[in-house]
Amino acid sequence: MQSEDIDQFILEVTDATSLTNLGKVQSLWSGYGSIVRMGLEGTEVPSVIVKHVQPENGNHPRDWNTDLSHQRKLKSYQVETGWYREQMKQTPGKARIPECLGVKTSGEEVLLVLEDLDAAGFAARRSSVSRQEWQACVRWLADFHVDHLGRNPEGLWKSGTYWHLETRPHELEELEDAPLKNAAKTIDAKLKTSPFQTLVHGDAKLANFCFRECGSEVAAVDFQYVGGGCGMKDLAYFVGSCFRDEEAEQMEEEVLDFYFEEIKGQRKQDADQLEADWRPLYRVAWADFHRFLKGWSPGHWKLSDYSERVTREVIASLEKELT
Repeated sequence: MQSEDIDQFILEVTDATSLTNLGKVQSLWSGYGSIVRMGLEGTEVPSVIVKHVQPENGNHPRDWNTDLSHQRKLKSYQVETGWYREQMKQTPGKARIPECLGVKTSGEEVLLVLEDLDAAGFAARRSSVSRQEWQACVRWLADFHVDHLGRNPEGLWKSGTYWHLETRPHELEELEDAPLKNAAKTIDAKLKTSPFQTLVHGDAKLANFCFRECGSEVAAVDFQYVGGGCGMKDLAYFVGSCFRDEEAEQMEEEVLDFYFEEIKGQRKQDADQLEADWRPLYRVAWADFHRFLKGWSPGHWKLSDYSERVTREVIASLEKELT
C-alpha cells in the first residue's frame, strides 16, 4: 500500500479533513510492521490508532525463524483482521475493546484503523498492579468469556492462544523434560474437552490491558490469537504476567474466587457447573503454558519453582485418571 492510499483510507473512514502523524506507538513482532497514532482534524475524534501489517520473514528474537513461524504470524494477522471485521457488525459486549473504524487489505498487507483508547480515557499502562487493577483485568476476562461462551470460533483460531500445541511442534521437539513432553497431548486434550468452551483472548498479558487512570476499568488490545478454548488459559496466563513465583501461588485462590464471582454475577443458570469444571483446569492451563515456555526458552524467568510444582502435580493427576 502506498502512503497516500493509506492516508486517503483513514480520511474516508474517519470523516476527517486532514491527518497528522503523532508518532509510532510500537513496532510489530519480528519486524512485521508498525502501530502509529494519527491525529485528525475536522472530526469529533481527535486521533486514531493505525496498525499496518507488512509481513516479511524477518529475524525472530529467539531464532525460531522458520516457515511455520512465518505462517503462524501471517495467520495471526488474518485472524485479527477477521475479528475486527466481525466486531464492526455486532453489538459490543461488556468486555471493552477498541472500536474498529476500517479494515483494508492488499495481498498479505493489512491496515486496521482503530479507536484510540488513550483518547477514550484508557491512557494508563501498568507494569505492576494493585488489587483494584488486577481485579479490573480479571473482570474483563470474565466478561469476555461470558460474552462468547459457546461461540463457534469460525474464522478465528480453532484453538486460541499463541502457544497451543498444534502450532508449536518445534518447541515441543526441543523440550528436554520427558514427563512433560509425554503429557503434552493429554494436557491439551483436557482443556479442549471441557464442555464449557468460549473464546479466549489468547495473549491476555498485563501489557495488553489499557487502564483508566483510577485503575478500576480496563480495555484490551491485540487480538491476533483470539480463538476457541477454556477460559482458564487466559486467566492462568494473565496471573503469570503479573505475579512471580510465591506471589502467584498466594494469589491463586483469591483470583479464582473473584473470577467466578464475576461469572456468577452475569450467568445464573449454569455458573456452578462451569466453575466446577473450570476451576481444576486453572492449573492444567498453567502447565500447558509451562510446556511451551520450557521448550521455547528454557531459562525464562517464568519457569519458577511454583510453575514446576504445579506442572508436576498436573502430570501426576492426569496419570492417575488414565490408570
